[in-house]
Amino acid sequence: MRSLPDGHHHRSTTKVSHKPFKSRHSTKGVIKELTKGKIERHEKGSRKTPHQQVMSKIDRRNQAKQLRQVKHRENAKATSVFTGPSGAPRIVAVVPLCENCDANAAIRKLSQSVDSDVEMPGEGPWKVRIDRFGQSILYIPLKRELIPAVNACRVADFVVFLLSPGKEAGEEGEQLIRAIESQGISNVLTMVQDLDSVHPAKKQPQIIGSLKSYITHFFPTLEKVHSLDSGRECANVIRSLSTTTPKGIVWREDRSWMFVEGVQWSETLNESHGYAGVSLTGVVRGKGMKANRLIQVGDWGYFQIEKITDASLPTSKKRKAEEMTLDAEDGDIKILETPDEDQDDLDELAPYEETMHDVGGAPISEAPSERKGVLLDDHHYYSDEDGSMPPQPKKLPKGTSAYQSAWFLGDMSDTYSSDDENHIDEEGDLSMESPPLVQDEPMTTTQPEPTEATPSEYPQSEAFNDPSLLDEANELEAYRTSRKVSAAEDREYPDEIELHPNVLARERLSRYRGLRSLKTSPWDTTEDKPHEPQDYDRLLRIPDYRSARKHAANEALVGGIAPGLRVTIHLRNVPLSLRHQHQAPSSS
Repeated sequence: MRSLPDGHHHRSTTKVSHKPFKSRHSTKGVIKELTKGKIERHEKGSRKTPHQQVMSKIDRRNQAKQLRQVKHRENAKATSVFTGPSGAPRIVAVVPLCENCDANAAIRKLSQSVDSDVEMPGEGPWKVRIDRFGQSILYIPLKRELIPAVNACRVADFVVFLLSPGKEAGEEGEQLIRAIESQGISNVLTMVQDLDSVHPAKKQPQIIGSLKSYITHFFPTLEKVHSLDSGRECANVIRSLSTTTPKGIVWREDRSWMFVEGVQWSETLNESHGYAGVSLTGVVRGKGMKANRLIQVGDWGYFQIEKITDASLPTSKKRKAEEMTLDAEDGDIKILETPDEDQDDLDELAPYEETMHDVGGAPISEAPSERKGVLLDDHHYYSDEDGSMPPQPKKLPKGTSAYQSAWFLGDMSDTYSSDDENHIDEEGDLSMESPPLVQDEPMTTTQPEPTEATPSEYPQSEAFNDPSLLDEANELEAYRTSRKVSAAEDREYPDEIELHPNVLARERLSRYRGLRSLKTSPWDTTEDKPHEPQDYDRLLRIPDYRSARKHAANEALVGGIAPGLRVTIHLRNVPLSLRHQHQAPSSS
């Protein structure tokens, strides 16, 4: 009898090592055919783009460090205009959206939350120094008015909307939001005023949620609606206003601008001419400011810059005393930049230059002849050359003029005799003393005498068939159906028109100018030259907009006074009438 085994053992693995599949691209012949002597830069299967390269742990740390440094430099550059005692204040526009909201009371509560007691002026901006964060905030209290709110938000770094728990914003509040949002808006915060007046207190979170739902309809990225009655939330708002980097507005940050803090008129007024000099003080923002460029001062208009001087505030009492001593000794103010011969002028049009036109060409004052047809891009449709008119007869009597040939509808060479040729002059025109041609003779109609009774001059009466109501209803329904079908066709093909058979297309479409594309189709400016205004040649023509825009931006914005410096801009030739109309412009 056979003995039983000591134990049962399974196989170590169920895998079977088959021979790997060799594709047709892996054979020596195919590889040789593909390479043809070329050497691959990367190994087979390696990633080629830098973003897909498998980096080591040290390389990943180095890349993360570089990204942090770049981000830190960008943040420091963006916030450098707010640093220092002479730095720009953070402009905050407080916009009430409801009738019972008070912007001045909201600013007072925000200042009290950080123990900053500053006397509020009667009207105008309110500047508060936040020592805890080393920043200055310039509040602009506004009323529920459209134009002042839009002008203030145009220069604001932060916009604070005030809502009421008891009253809705209504159409006026929504109009304010839409107008401010359409011109561009920077960072947005929302606060609720008099929330503690809601009783019972358990309804307050519900009201906060309702107001958040309303404001996120316009600003979806807004995370929270703060309460002005809570000191902790007011302190958080002040922290956000002092530490957050404003994202700015694209069209505003792409040029040099300044919030005017002070306006001073020159003591020596040129009253005889009605002009005077004005000095504007503020901090340069956006791009660098150059003295050669024109400056727009609010609603005042455009002016030339006489000079730009330094208006930095002293950092300490000792330095202030030294600067006062130096100013007393020198008696001059530090001039940062003055204009040169390349300064822009105030002329609306370019200088007039005489240009010679071709002598052989048509004068500019004369209108061109009739167009050959309908001009679509560079081709004339429905023109005489395209065969829209009957072709000229080929066989005509000898000496027939072009005017006479228009009266022949076909081959009329056989209708003339040899005697008719004698009556044709040397220029090809018919002699007036020659006998009339066949087609020139008056037509005489001879009708045979009637042999039967002629019909009466009165028309014969016809029977009138009155259709039934059912037939009228069917005809009306068919007419309405046809109108619906035609309306549907008009909607499907809105750019098509129907021409009457008796109307020429070139006459019907002569006043239209056809373009396949407003972006890519060429535009012939010479055809409109006789109809241009007198000063049209003096306007600026830009052949390449992108290149011209880049060149103008580099010339106007590169260099100049660096942003973040407090300066005084001296303007020349400002009308004295603006001194009584406006107290101070809001921005420039």
